This record gives sequence, structure tokens and C-alpha cells, in this order.
Amino acid sequence: MNIASSEQRSGVSLDSSPGNPPDINTLESHGISPNGLDGSGNLPASPPTTAQLTLAIEGMKCAGCVKAVETRLNQYPEICSATVNLVTAKATVEYEVHRDAPVADWVGQWTEDLTKVGFPATLLTPLSDHSAVEPGAPNSATDDDTVDLLAAQRQQRQVASRQQLQKLAIALLLLLLSLTGHAKQMGWGEMPILSTLWFHGMLATLALMGPGREIVVDGWKGLRHNVPNMNTLVGLGLLTAYSASLVAFLIPALGWDCFFDEPVMLVGFILLGRTLEHRARSQTSAALESLMDLQPKQARLLPPEVDSTLKFSDSTMIPAHRIQVDQHIGVLPGEKIPVDGCVIVGQSTVDESMLTGEPLPVVKAAGDEVTAGSINQSGAIILTATRVGKDTTLAQIVQWVEDAQTRKAPIQHLVDTVAGYFTYGVMAIAFLTFCFWFFLGTHWFPEVLTIQPHEMHHPAMNVGGMNVGGASAVGASAMGASAMGAGVMGAAMTPMPTLAAKLLLSLKLAIAVLVIACPCSLGLATPTALLVGTGLGAKRGLLLRGGDVLEKIHRLGTVVFDKTGTLTTGHPQVTDIVSLTPDTSEAAILRWAATVEQGTQHPIAEAICQAARQQELSLLAATQVHTQPGFGAAAVASNPSEAVALQQRTILVGTEAWLQQHHLPVGDQARSQWHQLAASGKTVVFVAQVLSRSGQPQENEGDRPTTQTQHQIMGLIAVQDQLRPDAKQTIEQLHSMGLRVMMLTGDQAVAAGAIAQQLDLSPQDYIANVKPQDKATTIQRLKTDSNQGVAMVGDGINDAPALAEATVGISLHSGTDIAIETAEIVLMRPHLRDVAEAIHLGQAVFDKIRQNLAWALIYNIIGIPVAAGVLLPNTGFLLTPAAAGSLMAFSSISVVLNSLILRYTCQPTRLAKELAHNKIAE
Repeated sequence: MNIASSEQRSGVSLDSSPGNPPDINTLESHGISPNGLDGSGNLPASPPTTAQLTLAIEGMKCAGCVKAVETRLNQYPEICSATVNLVTAKATVEYEVHRDAPVADWVGQWTEDLTKVGFPATLLTPLSDHSAVEPGAPNSATDDDTVDLLAAQRQQRQVASRQQLQKLAIALLLLLLSLTGHAKQMGWGEMPILSTLWFHGMLATLALMGPGREIVVDGWKGLRHNVPNMNTLVGLGLLTAYSASLVAFLIPALGWDCFFDEPVMLVGFILLGRTLEHRARSQTSAALESLMDLQPKQARLLPPEVDSTLKFSDSTMIPAHRIQVDQHIGVLPGEKIPVDGCVIVGQSTVDESMLTGEPLPVVKAAGDEVTAGSINQSGAIILTATRVGKDTTLAQIVQWVEDAQTRKAPIQHLVDTVAGYFTYGVMAIAFLTFCFWFFLGTHWFPEVLTIQPHEMHHPAMNVGGMNVGGASAVGASAMGASAMGAGVMGAAMTPMPTLAAKLLLSLKLAIAVLVIACPCSLGLATPTALLVGTGLGAKRGLLLRGGDVLEKIHRLGTVVFDKTGTLTTGHPQVTDIVSLTPDTSEAAILRWAATVEQGTQHPIAEAICQAARQQELSLLAATQVHTQPGFGAAAVASNPSEAVALQQRTILVGTEAWLQQHHLPVGDQARSQWHQLAASGKTVVFVAQVLSRSGQPQENEGDRPTTQTQHQIMGLIAVQDQLRPDAKQTIEQLHSMGLRVMMLTGDQAVAAGAIAQQLDLSPQDYIANVKPQDKATTIQRLKTDSNQGVAMVGDGINDAPALAEATVGISLHSGTDIAIETAEIVLMRPHLRDVAEAIHLGQAVFDKIRQNLAWALIYNIIGIPVAAGVLLPNTGFLLTPAAAGSLMAFSSISVVLNSLILRYTCQPTRLAKELAHNKIAE
């Protein structure tokens, strides 16, 4: 299974092999003339080669940071696209390369530039083979380097987590001391030293220089480089509150209030919220990390000579990522299998539940395939490595999930665009809030000036600027809101001057606007839900390609199934061989058909070849093999034992339309036999031959020999495939979800109707005689007619065009590589019910994304005006900066927690539970 690039550059890929020259119409449709020149007589430009790499990005706090990093990277001409994920803190970069491309220099420039603007970047993946970096050069990366980088990154996260906890502990200690200084107001008794203004000023200074320093520095760095972020808003609020309080403290004659407690409380609440958010965010990627942890670090390498004694005394322990293909690996009971391989010695049961979701272990013996990450349970085995490193199934699943997390839902692109301007907008609103209340608001609503200072503020005193007692604000809410006129000034206090009152009120409201705004919740809304959803899907054997797929799933109205290999098991068997000529035996018909089909990848071809092997028929050499999906195959074959010399024998195996293309009519006898077999639901193919014999020269032809051509239908072969056990129940489940279900097949109408009847599909819900190109056309027509999304479920090369055309392509992992690469959802288990499971999961995840975005938008739409004082004139509700910071932290945490709820609310469908229960019971 290969992970295809999400974006393709312009260019056309043509197969110009000697046996398959490029089609002239295809060349001309792309502006290329047959002589290799374009319309202007110039050689067409060759399409650029692209490669991908991953960068680890530090310092991102919100959606604005994501937009800033993406904008910074996309400004480089060599970068085709850059996608950044806030939760995983990674950037996926697709770039153009050529033979002399200085990729290492490019990467160094990108990471240096990001680091300068406050986003330290590190290369996580090896540089592309297209780069000019020599192996072993300082900037090249090997598999060992990749493992070391991943380990270093995990260790770095652990260190950062410890540092975050240390800063939080200091901030909470300062907050506790600040509260202790107000013991008298809280009825705890008077503590004169702790209640002095200079003590609270010292606490505020320590808060800014200690745990709050990173916030201020990072915010200033972002503002200086024109990429303001969440820390910019919080840092401005902190510095404004601290500066105003410091001025009031140093110049008591101004009569201003000091609110040194606001920076202390704000730092404490912000760090508490971020710590909780970080812990919750780490849980969103728990499923992916559990998949990565399945890969064992060590492997038991055995010598090339292996016997059946299962003695591991000569084994050598080596790093698992250094295993090479065809090496022999020993696995003891209880150990994880390090690579994909084939068992050559021993027998055991293997737990594959973490990869496929199957609860029961699978018996593995000599000749069986095993996958990396599965757990060997009962016996020792020796296997030969077939896929190692990044080529293993486990590595591909991890890569698939990681890629899926970088593909954003279309709605997220809009959110990122808005977030790019969000911080500028918030700073503008804060400035306008200050100007409004200072110049206009207090004149229009003079009663707001009668609101008493918060009980944690230090009103201005004329005794050396020191505070000896605080004013009481009766009825202040626990969140820091003050009720208008609810407090009475102390008798020893002088009335606050009007100018000072205006300034204090305006500053508090402007600061509240800065710290309540939450671009974090906007940035976390989609990626957290996507991480949880894709991880949950991976644990259940459902691989979703990205956020854009979720939005498409939500628009689905119809699910279309291919028949062979999808609704059926994909393992048809030959049931009938009918000879239509007296001189051709059934064995000869099977032999000719298998000779043609031996190089074809299709369930019917496999059934014919399997039947020939069972009868131990020796196949003949075939040349000029030609396959047309949906019709049949043809090849030139010869039988050395024939006495009659043939110039050429062409064998045709396929449908009636295939024979007609070769000018071979189907007689009544053949058609009658075909109809009789097809009526029972069997798939029937014709086997015919076109003979070219060299004859004697005719009198009027001189010495030239003549060629005689003979067309003959030798017989028919009928194959039958069994329906998957859960096919009918899956269709019923999809119907209960409000989806229309259809079946497309290349079979004739008679055979297709018999299958549809077993599945309770109406005549309007299946289409027979569908060629591969017609499947894509049918999907396109269904999308147009229904004005809804259409999902296509298939597994073969015949289904690739339809999978690409469908709104959502769904492929079984047992299918062909081209079908898997074309699909947007891959089902790892051989269960058709997983189609309903995947759609159910996709709908649940997208609903969660919409909930998160709705909450984030509503919070900011309501919270910012409230912080700006919109409720102040009528209700007297005043939100302090500390309370605003608490709400901001709560907003981010709530989005992450809402996404985590998916792990408990998105349960398997009723059908999946019933089938799993029945399987365990068996």
C-alpha cells in the first residue's frame, strides 16, 4: 500500500513502451504533437519531480501560528505546498527537486527562518533521494537518524512537559501568596506585611520574570516579526496591567488604583489552562502513539542456514530497523513480530487485534504471512523478512494516519484564514474598547464609574502610596465580576478622581478583551477531533485519508458496491466447463483459458488458473497478451504437439462483447448455454480461438502463400463466487442509516439479477454489463442526479476509475495496489460491515468538528463583546482580566475534551457488535 501525494503537479504521464505506444489523441489533448513538439514547435516542458519531508515545529499556540508557519513556508518558490498541524506540531512540506537541487541548503534555510520568528523547526524525515546530498553527508538522514530524531523529539516533549509543570507550580505559589495578602478581606485575619502594596508588586514582577517570561518574550517576538499569536494578546494584557500598576505605585499622586494581582492571577490561570490542555491534547494522539509503540526496538537475527529445530542459540539481537529483506528472524512466544514476513518454521497463534481490530488470535504456520507489530502468542516461529522498515504494513498504517492528520477539512482552511487576521482584529478591538470607554463611554454612561474596585485591587492612598486596607465589593461574583454600586468605600479612603476612574475602567476592559480572545480553540477544533477519529479508526481497522474525507462522508446519499471481490468473497471457483466443439475437451478449454489468464490480476482469472493447477494441466507459452478491463483477455499461444503448422493462434477469453470486437459471432447454441448458466448467478466467459494457417499459393497469387483465418468458439467456463457472510446485513445497515445502496458489475444482467435478488436489491439499484469507464460515468451521473455525495466500494483495477470519480472511494486492503491508492478509505479487515463502520465514524467525527467550531466561534462572538463591557451599562457586569483569562483557558480545554469524548460516544454499530459477538461465541 503506497501513500499517494495529496497534491499533484501539472504534467502528463504516458506509457510509451514498445508494446504499448502512446495514444495520439491523448498526446494531442495535452497539447503535444505526435512528433514530440508542442503547438509552438518547442519541446514540452517535463513535469517537475516532487518529494515530501516532515518538520517538527515548536512554539505554535493557536490557529494564527499555524497560518503564520504555512505562509512563511509557502513563500519559498521551491515549495509546492506546506500543511501544518497544530496538535501534532508537524509541518508536511512538498517541494520540487531536480538532480542538482540543494535540498539540504533549502531545509536549513527554512528551519532557520522559522526559528528566527519564534517557531524552532527540526527535520524529522530523511531527505529525498532526489537531493544532491551524498550519503553520509552531515545534512543527510538515514533510518538510524530518523529513529534518533523521533526518540529525541519524544524526550524533548517530556522535558517540555516537566518544565511546564515547574512553571505552573511557581505561578500557583505566587497566586497563593497573592491571595494570602488579602486574608483580611477574606475574613482570615490581618497579615500586615503580606498585604502591603510593595509585596504584591514584587509578586507581579516575579510572575512576569519567571513563569510568565516565555509568554511575554514569545508574544513580543511574534509581534516584531509580524506574526502575532496568542502569547501576543496575553503578553500585551500582562504588560499593560503591570505597567499601569507600576506607574500608580511610583506616582501615588495620580490617584490610580494598583492591580498588581491581575498579572499574577492571569499567569497562574493561563498556565493552569495550558497544562490541562496539553495533557488533554496528548490523549488525542494516544491511538497513533500506541500504533508506533507496536514496533519492537530489537529483533532476533538468525544465520542464513535454518533448520526445523527452532534453536535460537546462534541468534543475534539487532535493532529492528536494520533488518533486511530475506533475512531470517526468530520470534519467541510473547514477543512482537518486528517485520512483515513469511513463516518458514514453527506454528503459533498471533494476536493482530491492534492492527485489524480482530479480537481473536489467528493461527500461523509455515507459508503464512505475518505482519510487524502483531504479537506471537503460543509457539516459537522463524520467519523470512519480506517487507522491512517503512515498507511494513504497520509503518504504512502509521504513515497513512499521520498523512490523514495533515489533510484539513475544507472548512478548516477558512478557519485558518480567519485566524491569520484574528489577533490583529482582537488588538484593534482592545484599542477601540479603551478609546470608547475613556473618551465616550464614561460620558454616555457616567454611572459605570460608581462601580467599586475589585476587592483584590489596591485603591490609591495618600500615605506614601501604601495600601493599608482594601475596599469591600459586596456581591462580586466568583469569576471576578463586580456589581455596580455593590460596595461601599472605606471611611479612610478618598474618592477616586474621575480621570483615574476612567483610565482604570478603560484599561481593565481593554486587557479583558486581549486575554479572553481565544484563537486556540479555533485552531484546535478540527485537528483534535481528526486525531481522535483517525486514531480510533486505525484501532478498528479503518484508515481514513484526511479531514476532507470526513466532510465528504457527511454529504453521502448513495453507496455503490462493485460485485466481484467486494460483495462477494473474491475467491470464485470454476463450477462448469462446457465444450461446444466435439474435438475440444473440457481440459483443453481450461488449459487454453489458463494460458491466457495466467498473467492477469482478476478474481475470475485466478479461479481459472487455480482450476488448471488442481487438474495439473501444463500451461503453454503466451505472447502478445492484451487485457481490456471489463471485456476480457487475448494472447497468442501455440501447442508444440500439433501436427498442423499454424502461422498464429489467438485465444480469446471474455464476454460476448469481447468476441464481437474480434469479429467472432456467438451462435444460438453458445448463447443458450450461457443463459442457462448465468440464470443461476454464475459468471460465464467464452473461450474462443482465431486460427491463421499458411495455405498453398493460388494460381493468380504467383508464388506467395495464402493465409486462411478460422474463428471458433471452443466452449464456456462458468465461475461462481460466494457472497460475503455480512453482505446482506451491511446493506440493511446502510439502508437504516438513510443511504441508498446500489451494485455495479460487469456481469450480464441475468447473473447480476440473481445476486441482487439474494441481497434484496430492487431492479433500479443494480446495473449490469458495466465497463470500467462506464462505472465512472455512472458514478458521475448519480452525483449529478441526486445532488448528493456518492461512495464507491471496490477492490480491483476495474474499479480504480470509479473510485477516483466517487465522492468517497472505499477499498478493501486485500484489493489491488491501484485501488488502494485511489481510495480515500481503506478497510484493513475482510469485513464488508466496515463500510458502514467507516461512514458512521466519519459522520461522528465531522459532527464533532462542527460542534468544536461552533463552540469556538460562539465563545469568541459572545466573550469578546462581554469583555469589552457591552453588559456594563445595564447590568453592571464587569469581567476582570483574570476572569477573562480563566474563560479563555476553559474554552481551549473544552474543545479538546469534547473531541476526546469521541472515544466513548462513537461506539461500533449494532451490526458490528452482533457479528463480533457471534464470532467470539463460535
